[in-house]
Amino acid sequence: MHLLWWGIGTLTYALGTTTESLTTLFGWHEPIFRAWYISGALLGGAPLAQGTIYLLLSGRTANRLTLLAGSFILIAAICATLSPVDYAAVQPFHLTGRVLEWGWVRMFSPFINLYAVTFLIGGAVVSALRYRKRRGSRHRYLGNLWIAFGALLPGIGGAFTRFGHTEVLYVTELIGLVMIYVGYRYNTTNSRPTRAGDAPVPARRAP
Repeated sequence: MHLLWWGIGTLTYALGTTTESLTTLFGWHEPIFRAWYISGALLGGAPLAQGTIYLLLSGRTANRLTLLAGSFILIAAICATLSPVDYAAVQPFHLTGRVLEWGWVRMFSPFINLYAVTFLIGGAVVSALRYRKRRGSRHRYLGNLWIAFGALLPGIGGAFTRFGHTEVLYVTELIGLVMIYVGYRYNTTNSRPTRAGDAPVPARRAP
């Protein structure tokens, strides 16, 4: 399940960056804007965090959190889809949630982002601490630190978008994605078999 959710997270991440690129190249279009808001502001890190939840917590707890977070995101996505657009606030090559006439819709995203940060970054930090002093696992300690910092950067960029600096998000997304990939490579390329008696260690801990 954790690999499934990480795969979903990769797809939503790709969709979000694709909509950003299309807007930069061809200008603002309403369907692309709504796709950007749902895939970026609402689904940015949540599926990746959900994968970490399935990896670190019990299946029952993970299922309950999936139902809770999924319902919240679904409601937020429906509201974002139904909200009228203030075309006077639209900028030709700039994406911002401020064009939504239902301004209260934007209050959903901070809670979703907090959920994603807590479990995605927190999960990577917890994994790093688990491996910090384990013999032969320093590569996984470093890999999870790379993932934690990489996951933090898009959140920082997202905070800038709330003040109108959307371009900062593009840069932090790129750097963050590179850092997550570096962490992934640390965790998999240098993987070693666990000793007898150790708890099983998944080969891929990177979202």
